[in-house]
Amino acid sequence: MNPLIALLILVVYFGMLIAISIFTSKGADTNTFFTANRQSPWYLVAFGMIGTSLSGVTFISVPGSVANIQFSYFQVVLGYIIGYLVIGTVLMPLYYRLNLISIYSFLEKRFGFWSYKTGSAFFLLSRTLGSAVRLYVAAQVLQLALFKPLGVPFEISVAITIFLIWVYTFKGGVKTIIITDTLQTFFLITAVILTIVLVSQELNLDGPTAIWDTVQNSGYSKIFYWDANDPKNFFKQFLAGAFIAIVMTGLDQDLMQKNLTCKNIGEAQKNMFWFTAVLVVVNFLFLSLGALLYVYAESKGIPVLAKTDDFYPMLALNHLGLLVGVTFLLGITAATYASSDSALTALTTAFCIDFMNIEAKPEEKRSKIKFWVHIGFSVLFYLVILVFSKMNNKEVITAIFDLAGYTYGPLLGLFAFGAFMKRPVIDRWVPLICVIAPIITYILNSYSAEIFNGYKIGFERLIINGMLTFIGLLFLGKKGNKRDMAMSTGRSQI
Repeated sequence: MNPLIALLILVVYFGMLIAISIFTSKGADTNTFFTANRQSPWYLVAFGMIGTSLSGVTFISVPGSVANIQFSYFQVVLGYIIGYLVIGTVLMPLYYRLNLISIYSFLEKRFGFWSYKTGSAFFLLSRTLGSAVRLYVAAQVLQLALFKPLGVPFEISVAITIFLIWVYTFKGGVKTIIITDTLQTFFLITAVILTIVLVSQELNLDGPTAIWDTVQNSGYSKIFYWDANDPKNFFKQFLAGAFIAIVMTGLDQDLMQKNLTCKNIGEAQKNMFWFTAVLVVVNFLFLSLGALLYVYAESKGIPVLAKTDDFYPMLALNHLGLLVGVTFLLGITAATYASSDSALTALTTAFCIDFMNIEAKPEEKRSKIKFWVHIGFSVLFYLVILVFSKMNNKEVITAIFDLAGYTYGPLLGLFAFGAFMKRPVIDRWVPLICVIAPIITYILNSYSAEIFNGYKIGFERLIINGMLTFIGLLFLGKKGNKRDMAMSTGRSQI
């Protein structure tokens, strides 16, 4: 891959995004930035959410991980379906009834000040770490294909990457992102389909039937695992997938902010259900691509890399020709920026609404606060990426799920208790419960084989974490008179 070609792709790509941002930012205010004035077409939200949900991690790590876990990841994807069903039928109607901008405002209405701040703080921590990891993946690829040949250090290339995101999001916010994510999702899906087609041509496969037969016979296509002690066990991964979908979409300001820009709950639900169907298909395409890449490498005698995250980029940029290389760069760039731009906007929104009390201020003051918070999170992204680049030594997708299991667990417990229990709690002690639960989960995870006679905890640490938080809230329950109970629970049914 010629670095000048990579540079041209990047310039043209960002030229399109900036042009979109100029168009969508006309007349924009902070309401536009946070809610897109609640006028987004549901089909654009649904399609754009594909790119946001997948990110550069899926684009690189899922095909690469096929060598070690085959298609077992699809068990997690099947669990997503249940999770998204819960989001569409339980959580989104609640958010729309309360007319929320930040979904963590629900916790203040239900429990009180400290629960509200705790929930938002856990989101800020979770999304900052998770999005920085995702951006780190793409930054490595862009460094390899573009910046390193031009003599640009990794630290500078990361700064350029984040600055470009800031440029096209700082004004229009979520309204801009609804459009740019639609474009980026198109590039992402086109990239994976086109790469499958081009790799199948290299393998002399004639048509979809031959491609499917090759994938099935590759030795990489096993989906279901039933051994209870296997980390890939179906029930573990299916349940984990359901809860991962609930917390990383339904309890995440990033994805929900887009859903809350739809005109009404009916359109938002259509968006969620169509998004679910397309996401399942796209994930299966990524797994099939992984199998084909390994078959191709074996046929050409190309050695498999120890770090599987590098496998797809290595083949695309060095072995499969210019068209695959260009397609790959478009896909990874689209996947990364579709995820990172919306995360930056969601973090800015959550911090402004939940911690800066921006709703109570005049528009001029709101705009100034939003501007500096947006810059602040851009700088934080940069610092976290540099730290992670020094520390990471395992598959990135596993690292993200590790983080999610510990940081999203308290959110799961808080929202579950708030939605399904009617008891008020002692609000000031909620932050302590939300810190203790992940610590206990970490201890159980570290010594699960010794404690549970060989059983090893995997992705289900998220469920355990949420249950511990839920149980802790039960102990914090307090008796209240009928008026207190109405104030504590009635708002969730407005």
